[in-house]
Amino acid sequence: MLLNKLYIFAFSACIALNAVTVVHAEENIYPDSSLDALQADSTPQPAATSAGLDLALTADLSFSQNDLWQRIRNGYALRKLNSPLVANHEQWYAKRPDYMQRMTERGERYLHFIVEEVERRGMPSEIALLPMIESAFNPSSYSTSSASGIWQFIPSTGKHFGMRQNWWYDGRRNIISATTAALDYLQKLHGMFGDWELALAAYNWGEGAVQRALAHNRKLGLPANYANLKMPSETRNYLPKLQAIKNIIDNPANFGLALHPVADQPYFVAVSTSNNIDMELAAGLADVTLDEFRALNPAHSRPVILQENSEVLLLPVDKAETFRANLASNSLPLVSWQAYKIRKGEHLNELATRFGLSPETLRSVNGLSTRLKVNTGQMLLVPLNGQIAENKFESLNNRPALANQLPGKTIKHTVRKGDTLSTISRLYKVSVEKLQSWNNNVRVLNPGQHIFIRQLNKSY
Repeated sequence: MLLNKLYIFAFSACIALNAVTVVHAEENIYPDSSLDALQADSTPQPAATSAGLDLALTADLSFSQNDLWQRIRNGYALRKLNSPLVANHEQWYAKRPDYMQRMTERGERYLHFIVEEVERRGMPSEIALLPMIESAFNPSSYSTSSASGIWQFIPSTGKHFGMRQNWWYDGRRNIISATTAALDYLQKLHGMFGDWELALAAYNWGEGAVQRALAHNRKLGLPANYANLKMPSETRNYLPKLQAIKNIIDNPANFGLALHPVADQPYFVAVSTSNNIDMELAAGLADVTLDEFRALNPAHSRPVILQENSEVLLLPVDKAETFRANLASNSLPLVSWQAYKIRKGEHLNELATRFGLSPETLRSVNGLSTRLKVNTGQMLLVPLNGQIAENKFESLNNRPALANQLPGKTIKHTVRKGDTLSTISRLYKVSVEKLQSWNNNVRVLNPGQHIFIRQLNKSY
């Protein structure tokens, strides 16, 4: 059973409250969970437009490289809680060092940006730690109530905050827009209740529920504060869980733990893009692994990044110039996938064979489970190749590829049945390690897949 959270957001302004449910998920079993959650096993926008982002998020490499954990400690501002619940959660985390390691390693990508935003708004630094108890910093975290992203927004709440959600893209998983929305909402709650404990309780339980609990206490002459509210177990444990995380970060050695070091400097930079582009190609042009690229751009659900969904890509700060230079000199097609509408009588297995893919790969690319059948008129993402006339498809690459050449010579090899990394490396007289480094550390090959072999100039 995974951690989940009931979260209510009011859509109306000041009068009527229309509540919706958000469930927050952690990746492991957690005490006091009320629902089962599903979470993707990955390690890897309207709220933030592209205008000015390329400059606003460009890293200043002269920033201090001191420990970001200490910066967070210095900003603690919430009242310290001491209770058996805090001790229970401390014990839970202390018994799971591997979980803590994975969580803090993932958090390294996002924490500096979140801390900067929290400080800019004058909020307690503990707020930056909330994704630890929401999603364990897993941007692919997904709950049974369809909550997604490191801040766990359900679809309707995400739409309220202007986060686009479609077959290609889910803005709730966009690191920038989801963080902006979460902090906006927390500030609104603090303005409503004038108290961070009540604001956090409302973030977990819902503002309407907290308002009703406060009214109930006042009616009975009881103190109208967090400590005296009658609330569900999930909410009762929410702040103690955050306090446990704070205590561990304060002195991890006391709990037999060691924090993954996080430098106090930006991890990523936003780079403007004006073209549709394959996710795999974008990762290759930036010289990062596909897993790393997906972890920074988790909102993109398909192998093709449509510019209309996201006008910027997030890249490690030291890879931005590499991406720009390689993109400017790229001669490869930016998109190798296209949309195909299923005709009457066509079956997925037959289509997979026609496009040189295994049925499993075709299902994976299109997010289809083995239990789902495809229907006439349904759209599939398939490789853009010459096996079927191009005029039968709606090509995703509606802009011409750039004409310049990559430095040296780039060869595109289309994987055939029986090909392995070893056979391809021998064919082109390169090492398997080089082959993998040019192709996002690829390990498994499928027929129809493209493998790139680079013969670089010595000056490059």
